[in-house]
Amino acid sequence: MNSSKSIGFLSFGHWSPHPTSATRTAADVLQQSIDLAVAAEELGADGAYFRVHHFARQLGSPFPLLAAVGARTSRIEIGTGVIDMRYVNPLSFVEDAGAADLISGGRLQLGISRGSPEQVVDGWRYFGYEPAEGETPADMARRHTEVALELLEGTGFAQPNPRPMFPNPPGLLRLEPHSEGLRERIWWGAGSNATARWAAQQGMNLMSSTLKDDESGEPFHVQQRKQIEAFREEWAEQDHGFEPRVSVSRSIFAIVNDMDRRYFLGSGDAADQFGIIDDTRSVFGRSYAAEPEELIAQLRRDEAVQAADTLLLTVPNQLGVDYNAHVLDAILTHVAPALGWK
Repeated sequence: MNSSKSIGFLSFGHWSPHPTSATRTAADVLQQSIDLAVAAEELGADGAYFRVHHFARQLGSPFPLLAAVGARTSRIEIGTGVIDMRYVNPLSFVEDAGAADLISGGRLQLGISRGSPEQVVDGWRYFGYEPAEGETPADMARRHTEVALELLEGTGFAQPNPRPMFPNPPGLLRLEPHSEGLRERIWWGAGSNATARWAAQQGMNLMSSTLKDDESGEPFHVQQRKQIEAFREEWAEQDHGFEPRVSVSRSIFAIVNDMDRRYFLGSGDAADQFGIIDDTRSVFGRSYAAEPEELIAQLRRDEAVQAADTLLLTVPNQLGVDYNAHVLDAILTHVAPALGWK
């Protein structure tokens, strides 16, 4: 169990033309995402993470945003939670990731996964991808991931042209630009204990959200803590040469002023939700909204939050940069110190 925590935000990057939304266009949400990352760094937060959804009024193209955040900040980690690898060409993924990581000075923390329920039916087909014979879409995502992980090692694999336009280094060529160390900053968004173990086998950090397969009927935070334990047990059997990290995401709001009360008082769900998603029985974790002392007591009882070393706070990005900076500041000021996280 880790008491010290890296604390960042996770934005789904919603935009809507509704008059109450502070992000009414795609340009709004992209520019405000950069501004929120800058504000979070100034407040002392550790990470700025962004969700990736295709065919939706959300953030769908991560690397231009990550590069822009990297150019505007100097310390904060910059990540995704998560990139759907069913949609990804592993080679272009590695080139784009390498460039964005170099722009940021080596601060990318890339969450990748099989993805989630989609806006369209089999959207990856429109991107030109098809599962191989006998393969499921989830298998395809893992295959794309394994190729990307190998490419991130930076080993040459491509036969050079004997009459190149520019001089080549000796031997087989790798993808460029290569960013040393990025391979150790890839996270797998695991929805089950088995995929958490697979992530450990592959040498990826673990990213666990507020949704997972219901594998025991126990409360969400207990199941998630057991998932974390399964990941760490499997990692200990491997020889990856570095210590892994584990993140969990939560909706957590410290109610410290009247605006917080208007938005969130009474919205902290007291119980988990169980249901069927993609033909799988799933459990969705509760959210938290309370005054700081009560919130501190509640979070002490969240076994997965206590077990993880990184906490991603999901933010209501459509409420604007200033309010979301306040949400982060309230946690960093009124909650984290009492829990020994900062």
